[in-house]
Amino acid sequence: MAKKFDLIVIGTGSAGSTPASKCRQAGWEVAVIDELPYGGTCALRGCDPKKVLVGAAELADWSRRMKARGVVADELRIDWPGLMRFKSSFTEPVPKRREQSFEKRGIVTCRGTARFLDKSRMQVGDDTLEARHFVMASGARPATLGIPGEELLRTSTDFLTLEKLPKRIVFVGGGYISFEFAHVAARAGASATILHRSDRPLRGFDCDLVESLVKATRDLGIDVRLNAPVEELEKPGNVFLVKTRSAEGALELEADLVVHGAGRVPNVDSLDLAAAGIDANKHGVIVNEHLRSLSNPSVYAAGDAAATAGPPLTPVASMEGHVVASNLLKGDNKTVDYTGVSSVVFTIPPLAAVGMQEDEAREKGLQFRVQAGDSSGWYSSRRVGEEVSGYKVLIDKESGRVLGAHLLGAHSDEIINLFSLAIRFGIKASDLKQMAYAYPSRSSDVSYML
Repeated sequence: MAKKFDLIVIGTGSAGSTPASKCRQAGWEVAVIDELPYGGTCALRGCDPKKVLVGAAELADWSRRMKARGVVADELRIDWPGLMRFKSSFTEPVPKRREQSFEKRGIVTCRGTARFLDKSRMQVGDDTLEARHFVMASGARPATLGIPGEELLRTSTDFLTLEKLPKRIVFVGGGYISFEFAHVAARAGASATILHRSDRPLRGFDCDLVESLVKATRDLGIDVRLNAPVEELEKPGNVFLVKTRSAEGALELEADLVVHGAGRVPNVDSLDLAAAGIDANKHGVIVNEHLRSLSNPSVYAAGDAAATAGPPLTPVASMEGHVVASNLLKGDNKTVDYTGVSSVVFTIPPLAAVGMQEDEAREKGLQFRVQAGDSSGWYSSRRVGEEVSGYKVLIDKESGRVLGAHLLGAHSDEIINLFSLAIRFGIKASDLKQMAYAYPSRSSDVSYML
């Protein structure tokens, strides 16, 4: 006999936790399902643990930059096992706490892989669950690449749990994961290589600043190879062989670890969406502006599992989770506003972006001016020995509003939020420029970028 609920949520991360908690608070009978430890990608396998590693790498890099500037730190190095223990102090408590939090609210917790039986029923292990509504918040998984030996690839999750850092690491793909982890690995003493299949890595970011970051990455000693698709992986012994091809011809690289950094896709394959009449594409469950399935009105989707206009970021998943909760309880009364959502590549230095790139603004026929420059000679960069720093800001000529902002340099991950605020709430560039910023602070540079 099926256990009956008002709502079943698949996934316990940022997108799923809010609908589950809000609906339970309203008196609904709610169950959550996860095949992985409770907590979701960000808290366990993404943003939070990654930033712990990045923080250590930043400290090591700052120490190196300041050696010729009056700071003596010859013994400073990253102790990888010690850093992993510190990282684990953040991640290990999460699953138990998240599960206890659900149970304390009266939410039924289920572990295992779920699949739909029909439009109103799911199976998890030996249990059959029935509900009036479902929320798909199952996150994302590494994309299938379709290359021989693909099973030898390790994931970002594997990298974040390495007890010992291998000497030679190859990262497949030129996205966030590869660049961020390569920067950490290099500063921890590993030899890192990034293989990217096209001539443009980090496509969501300004091409000029990406070019500067690629140069800085190579100057660090990371071998960044563009137009170098991986064709095959082998492991004849204790060493991986990565076969790639470039303009110079075929090439074979040896590595002690090969990491998948070539994109992620919605984690919905095992759910048997067809059984529930749920239409999906490569971007996830197809939804309307209220995040409701177009083909099965009892289903909502949020986060990486939903084919929405929002970028695959934790803040977006959280926003969508709140919208889904409201629409479940109040009847499709809200939509998601993706205006001013910023994204960051946490390399060292970080690369940040919000709003439009130049090509997009031109395609829309907008008249705008561009404020751009190299800020490595500015006081804020020189003070910390930062030799790689730049900016590009797009300003609408008619309204004076910021259309897009692109930053590379120390603290760009924080400064970008000022531009996000301006874009989301229509603050004019002239108003940002006239702000009386605390000085000397990195955010006071904003007035010189406008």
